[in-house]
Amino acid sequence: MKQNNPPKRITSTIINALKGGVVPRVGLEYITVGREREISALLHDIDIIADGGAAFRFIVGKYGSGKSFLLQTIRNYAAERGFVVVDADLSPERRFTGSKGQGLATYKELVKNMSTKTKPDGGALPLILERWISGIRTSVAVEENLSPEDPAFDRSVEKRIHTVTASLEGMVNGFEFARAVLLYYHAYLTSDDQIKSNVIRWFRGEYPTRTEARQDLNINFIVTDENWYDVLKLLSAFIVHAGYKGLLVIVDELVNIFKIPQSAVRQNNYEKILTMYNDVLQGKARNIGFFLGGTPQCIEDKYKGVFSYEALRSRLSESRFAEGGGRDMLSPIIRLNMLNEEELYVLIEKLVQMHAQLFEYSPKITHEELVRFLQIEFNRVGAESHITPREIIRDFIELLNILFQSPERSASELLEEEQFLGKPSEEEGSLFQEFEL
Repeated sequence: MKQNNPPKRITSTIINALKGGVVPRVGLEYITVGREREISALLHDIDIIADGGAAFRFIVGKYGSGKSFLLQTIRNYAAERGFVVVDADLSPERRFTGSKGQGLATYKELVKNMSTKTKPDGGALPLILERWISGIRTSVAVEENLSPEDPAFDRSVEKRIHTVTASLEGMVNGFEFARAVLLYYHAYLTSDDQIKSNVIRWFRGEYPTRTEARQDLNINFIVTDENWYDVLKLLSAFIVHAGYKGLLVIVDELVNIFKIPQSAVRQNNYEKILTMYNDVLQGKARNIGFFLGGTPQCIEDKYKGVFSYEALRSRLSESRFAEGGGRDMLSPIIRLNMLNEEELYVLIEKLVQMHAQLFEYSPKITHEELVRFLQIEFNRVGAESHITPREIIRDFIELLNILFQSPERSASELLEEEQFLGKPSEEEGSLFQEFEL
């Protein structure tokens, strides 16, 4: 956790995102509180992936409990430590599989959001390919003491390139993947930007037919709804050759699978999840991790949730020890508890300083007023079962905004007003569930 003040652009992003009920993609390290056990467990998974293993986790919590926040925190950590991270939110148009290309749509979103430490906002695929080529060229120059002008230099580089592609050819669809990698290398040598662009399109799953791929690249294969997961595993293998530690796949909003009305379509999606899960447990996947976020209902509902698929339910159900109150952080499902009052106090205290830094004023809100704010939030009707960190943070930032714009008023005065002491309206309650924090 960082102790120094973030730059204003980061502060602005954090404050605006939290006020809007969404998770900022940058600066999470400045506001992370609690979740030590959950973060420690996921960081252990990251180490396993870097060591050549694989990981699979469900992050489960109510709307606004902090699922997406935790996933984004791990995303930023992994990228900072040499991983490639791809992430996507599921939607009616993006699933694991579907009759209208919804699985391919998820793959496209994942690759579009491909991020690294030096390219944190997505679109990192060209950078990874260039780094792979330049890394091999540097190794040849250093290890074999050859200059780029030496005729033997290109031959030696080509030999190492073929060693990498040969290792990929043994995987499912690996021959075509290796051919695309070679095409990109030759286009790099000849500065053929058109071929490079076409290869990137192919990797992104943007070729609609094999005919077009064959015409542009002489590759009789494209990424489809049926094979995108195999291509993702190929990408993870290639990424390690390019000098990264592995691939982390983050998929949020599993509730969109739960919402599918057709039972057969839901089951097909759960079967795809089972394939990924089994690959991880059986050692068929290497240097790759899957972190999936969802609500308790979309996991546990025996009619439409993940547990409606018996093969997954039998693998994921907790033992009687966990049901008795213990928390097993090594199980496939990590359930998020509500942040306690002390953790929330630390969080809103951080937000006071960040808000004051952003708008350049000296905060007047006192320790007693911060405590009073939390007391009011936790004493609302239904707060014990329904209030979430997202709602508390939204209320608090609104309080800070009003105090900043009305310096003649005090926090104590605002906190005792009837509209703040009252419970949220039904309309407000529904808004709290629109976004995932």
